[in-house]
Amino acid sequence: MDWLWLVGRAVFGLYFAYSGLNHFIQFQGLKQYAAYKKVPAPGLSVVVTGLILLAGGLSVLTSYWIEWGLYLLVLFLVVSAFMMHNFWKETDQNAKVGEMNQFLKNIALAAATLMLLSITNWTW
Repeated sequence: MDWLWLVGRAVFGLYFAYSGLNHFIQFQGLKQYAAYKKVPAPGLSVVVTGLILLAGGLSVLTSYWIEWGLYLLVLFLVVSAFMMHNFWKETDQNAKVGEMNQFLKNIALAAATLMLLSITNWTW
């Protein structure tokens, strides 16, 4: 069963590390989207959230400062769910459904991350 844990950890960590890297690869587009969502200092916000995602993902992958990395991921997921995927403000039905799916995905990932934090006997 240890291999299942390792595979899950690798996929989970890589998901966030890639998302963080993508913040830099797709910087202009994400900056424009953040500005559209009225995020203060959109360029800086994209850089900071990219670093948070990268650090959190790499901490899961490497088991280095794992609790801090998971806390960073929970923080990012909850804040971005409410700031970036506020589906209740959308008037277009297609946009509303898309934002609601992203909101729920972020909340579910935050819940999964909290469950990982609740494990007191770390077998990383």
